[in-house]
Amino acid sequence: MTQRVVIIGGGAAGPKTAAKLRRENPDMIIEMYTDENHVSYSACGLPYYIENIIPDIEELLVRSPEEFERHGIKVFLEHKAIKIDKEKQTVIFEKHPYPEQIEVFYDILVIATGARPYLPDIENLHDFKNIYTLRKLEDGIAIKNAMKKAKTATIIGLGYIGIELLEAFIKNGLEVSVINNHKFIMPMFDEDISKQIEKHILEKDGDKIKIYNNQHAVKITGENEIASKIITDKGNEIETDFIIISTGIVPNSEIAKEAGLKTGVKGSIWVNSHFATSYPKIYAVGDCCEKTHIVTKKHCWLPLGSTANKEGRCAAINIASGNCDFQGVLGAAVSRYFDYTVCMTGITEREAKALGYDVLTTTVTKEDRAGYMPEAATITLKMIVDSKSREILGIQGIGNGDAEKRVATVSMAIMNGVKIDEFMGLDLPYAPPFSTAIDPLLNALQKIEEKLKENT
Repeated sequence: MTQRVVIIGGGAAGPKTAAKLRRENPDMIIEMYTDENHVSYSACGLPYYIENIIPDIEELLVRSPEEFERHGIKVFLEHKAIKIDKEKQTVIFEKHPYPEQIEVFYDILVIATGARPYLPDIENLHDFKNIYTLRKLEDGIAIKNAMKKAKTATIIGLGYIGIELLEAFIKNGLEVSVINNHKFIMPMFDEDISKQIEKHILEKDGDKIKIYNNQHAVKITGENEIASKIITDKGNEIETDFIIISTGIVPNSEIAKEAGLKTGVKGSIWVNSHFATSYPKIYAVGDCCEKTHIVTKKHCWLPLGSTANKEGRCAAINIASGNCDFQGVLGAAVSRYFDYTVCMTGITEREAKALGYDVLTTTVTKEDRAGYMPEAATITLKMIVDSKSREILGIQGIGNGDAEKRVATVSMAIMNGVKIDEFMGLDLPYAPPFSTAIDPLLNALQKIEEKLKENT
């Protein structure tokens, strides 16, 4: 009997599940439902569309509904899932124009509902038209249009998306205020690294950027539905033409929770290593579900587009009766401010100490290739290890040079359990345009070894 697979969500994980499942099983009925009017697009490219590196937003569309249809995958746009009845094996959707409802039967259900922006508690936050979040294509279009008419902007929160929007606004001639409720920007990094990132940004563009650290936006004021001022808890009043809320995201897991499925970290949907949920015949993938951290072996919630695609692929293999055992995540991530890279993988020193590791760190600042090469640039690498087990726990890399390839190398090492002693023998490629004779990564490990000897 032909099985019907129903997928809720059309961002990254849902379409990947559908496409891979079709390749694995040409006979299954595959249906994908999304509450948006687009499917399968790169949300990660939106800051670069706003910046105008990508002039046409259509370039962010990975695959159209018609392309899916040609491969026998039915796509239903503007269908909002409102209830799962796991006993009847049905999903109720509100179909546009709302509130028309339809009930859809499934043999296997895949929840790929993603995440949504977290909205902090700010007085009058919902009263103005020129306050934006960035998650969907329509958000990118709205922000770009606002930017074209503005002279000033305010970003509340500065993580990966925030720093990419900061670049976009500065490149387009705006003056930007940043309200950050942490001591330094980019709080996913250790404080010493965050401080260097902030220092670089202000040295480059401090005449156009004002950063308000350790402050919360508490009130927004304006007239005629147009916000014009933000007031912080420290009494600063910031004039602005528009506002970006970039304070993180939360999983869209409510429909699963209401159906009685088990949830975990930050309310995300619990899944096993095959992406099966706590109830038979229901899977969950992408930003709506929790992960296992490869370093800590603990459940975590690390929503990243690259992870969502890998999860969709793995779930599809398992649905098609294959065997894909997902190892977990490291939170490997990279972003930039103009030519300045910020990247990391694994856990930070702060996290490692909180988890009880015997933490040892070292920080190396060095040119990324032979100093006599004209394109040589400085990078800083911070390595975090456990001195008892000699395991690498994480690394953070920043600078104008190739920090990200060093971080990628460490990701592979951590995933394969490579310890410090083994890593020192790693045969890294060398030529003056690409590295120094002893790579900065090995320099960091040499320093770690010296510290270990001192402690014994």
